[in-house]
Amino acid sequence: MSDTNQTGPEAEPAPAVATEAAAEPVVVPPSTAPVNVNAQASQVVIAPRQGPGFLARAVWFVLIGWWLTAIVIAVAYVLALSILGLPFAFYLFNRIPAFLTLRGRSKTYQVETNAEGTRYLTAVNVEQRPMLIRAIWFILVGFWFGAIWMAVAYVLCVLIVTMPFGLSMFNRVGAVMTLLRY
Repeated sequence: MSDTNQTGPEAEPAPAVATEAAAEPVVVPPSTAPVNVNAQASQVVIAPRQGPGFLARAVWFVLIGWWLTAIVIAVAYVLALSILGLPFAFYLFNRIPAFLTLRGRSKTYQVETNAEGTRYLTAVNVEQRPMLIRAIWFILVGFWFGAIWMAVAYVLCVLIVTMPFGLSMFNRVGAVMTLLRY
């Protein structure tokens, strides 16, 4: 009693049928975990969307973000007055967009391809100016100019209509205060 079409738990899996690779790009929904999709010997890596949605961010801004950001800026400036507090101050300065709207910092990525044709997204590490030049800039110009820069950015964010400009300015606080390159 030999049946070629077995069913049940002891059934052997059907052999894989090779199909032609599609010439169209493969679309992966952003709600899934990072996925590697093979398309003609190259891989596309798509990271999931992170962070809360627009509605949650808008509610955060209206109820908490606008006043919390003002407090964070003031605390960071007090910390920046001492050498020991300076790293903590810049930690806070770099996260102002997250305090304001739960939005992370913008990052720059580059695409690298290895010998097999696999493409990878990697964060870009930009070469910085010498530390002495950055320290002199911070002492002579960056400290006071950064305060003016953040005050203008804060007002732009609170006005809501000009928020994209204010967030862009907050993303560049490090460059204004210490000549940080992104």
